Amino acid sequence: MANSFYMQIISVNRIFFSGRCEALIFQEEDGEREIQAYHEPMIIAVHEGEIRFRPEGSEEWLYGVVGVGFVQISNNRVTLLVETAENPDEIDIRRAEEARERALEELRQKQSIQEYYRSSASLSRAMSRLKVAKRFQH
Repeated sequence: MANSFYMQIISVNRIFFSGRCEALIFQEEDGEREIQAYHEPMIIAVHEGEIRFRPEGSEEWLYGVVGVGFVQISNNRVTLLVETAENPDEIDIRRAEEARERALEELRQKQSIQEYYRSSASLSRAMSRLKVAKRFQH
């Protein structure tokens, strides 16, 4: 218990995870960040993409895909608040591939800056979902 922290991963529609963990790795602006027990207090913007965390006493990492949000670290407690959170087995690969194709097609067309950023975000979301889902496909 000395090398763990309490963590909650909360999305708009559910609590994705709640319990003690030894490590959390998520995407931030300039790469990945790992949180371990007794991390200094801070709030960090979370970018959309893969997360992994190791529950207390486990040798196995658990994986997920999250949308944008932020993580708050305080008093050996970590709260990750994100738009969406999915387990690899919840991802519909066919739908994610269709979303990727739509986003790529939108990017090929002349767009306003706002449309370009929306299409880029859609492509990023689809690619993150496919990356994690395909790794765990049986």
